[in-house]
Amino acid sequence: MAGQKDLDPSSSPRALLGAELRHAREKAALSQDELGQRLFVSGSFIGQLEAGTRRMLPEYARMLDVELGTGDFFTRNCGATAKSRYPEHFAEAAEAEARAVAIREYAPMLIPGLLQTPAYARAVNRAYDPTAPEETIDEWVDGRIARTRLLGHPTKPLLWAVLDEAALRREIGGRSVMAEALRHIADLSRRGRVITQVLPFSAGAHTATEGSLKLMDFEDAPPLVYFQGVRTGRLEDDPSTITQLRLTFELLAAVALSPEKSLAMIEALAQDYAHEELS
Repeated sequence: MAGQKDLDPSSSPRALLGAELRHAREKAALSQDELGQRLFVSGSFIGQLEAGTRRMLPEYARMLDVELGTGDFFTRNCGATAKSRYPEHFAEAAEAEARAVAIREYAPMLIPGLLQTPAYARAVNRAYDPTAPEETIDEWVDGRIARTRLLGHPTKPLLWAVLDEAALRREIGGRSVMAEALRHIADLSRRGRVITQVLPFSAGAHTATEGSLKLMDFEDAPPLVYFQGVRTGRLEDDPSTITQLRLTFELLAAVALSPEKSLAMIEALAQDYAHEELS
């Protein structure tokens, strides 16, 4: 596998654990693939642990301690990487997202989290759990909006989103909320901060009809894809799966509207929402 850059152990507990894992693996004279075979995971998964893009779960920590002869080091310290402000099924994906250098996402029903406004995020989270206390909703919204700060950097990460027309026409939170949400996407697109395409209804059946996908590339670790369902989600690092889904995304982009036509459609819909709210 490709060589990895040195990690800064002071940057985070996960980076420290990853650096220690790499040190212990190399001391044991094992490749990532060889260690992965002993844990019944891929070499790519070991690479993700070492790079800090995957969370070390207790079951893997125990096996690593056995295979690498590290006593109970990983078992004792893996808990330091487990704290998250995100739901359990999404926590690892959110943390990987923060380290990605490129994100390609297809959103069939909702505006992606990285492109959401606070009002839109609040409406989505309230619908997700209608009985949640307001302070819980506040925490969820804060967590989601914290993710959008990734876009504060002028160039990183590359974000390329294909939005289904259904995500733009599904009225979340009311017409004024939708108008604001679409204007926000248009602003990011006009500033060249994101690449946005709309997959129109007229495209008919397509390669991702069955669901959403988020492809993430990293500077010092193998790529990941995230699948999300109702109150569930999982990360996948299988190279053949990722290769297939890259093609899926490319085919989606090929049948979607161009960025210019997509921007025109997004701005027109935002104007329609705002006009109808006033009328």
